[in-house]
Amino acid sequence: MAAVTTAPEDATAPERAVDGRSAIRDRNRDAVLDAVLDLFSEDNLSPGPEEVAERAGLSVRSVYRYFEDHDALSRAAIERQLERVGPLLLLPAIGEGALDERIARFVEARLRLQAAAGPALRATRIRATFDPVVRDQFDADRIRLREQVERQFAPELTAMAPDRARARLAAVDALSAFESLDRYLVHLGLEPGEAGVLLADALCALLTG
Repeated sequence: MAAVTTAPEDATAPERAVDGRSAIRDRNRDAVLDAVLDLFSEDNLSPGPEEVAERAGLSVRSVYRYFEDHDALSRAAIERQLERVGPLLLLPAIGEGALDERIARFVEARLRLQAAAGPALRATRIRATFDPVVRDQFDADRIRLREQVERQFAPELTAMAPDRARARLAAVDALSAFESLDRYLVHLGLEPGEAGVLLADALCALLTG
């Protein structure tokens, strides 16, 4: 009688199965977050689970398989977008060059950040009013951007009397903040180039007047 042979067990099969499930889970989770960000970009700043599920091509049950509730989902989407635009928070050659060059670089950087992160920042501002986790992140980013203003225009600010410097720093910070740029671009309907000229002129007046 011929000997019966069996194929050796594939020891890696369970591992591959786990990896496959992990890949599917990660892909679906990313689809959910991308769906939320797409809805943010359409000014739906607090999309419901049904809307998210439909946009992601998943069931509502699947959405909550990856996020325990609506707050966790919104936080994760905001974090994902802010991570993506993190490099845009950097300002090259900060504090270097003539004032007009520094103003031009600064305005360009803020408009670029606004274009990339505007919808997520609008959602962040809304959630920051009642979500302490989002509020802490929002406040930390505000402080970081204010410090960037102070470093970029340090030559002009340090030449002023302390009270005047504090007032001008606050004004430059407010004019270049997300909310101000949003008013230029969204509420007033200005083109980025127009908004940039207005902001640059205002900064020049504040820093040289």
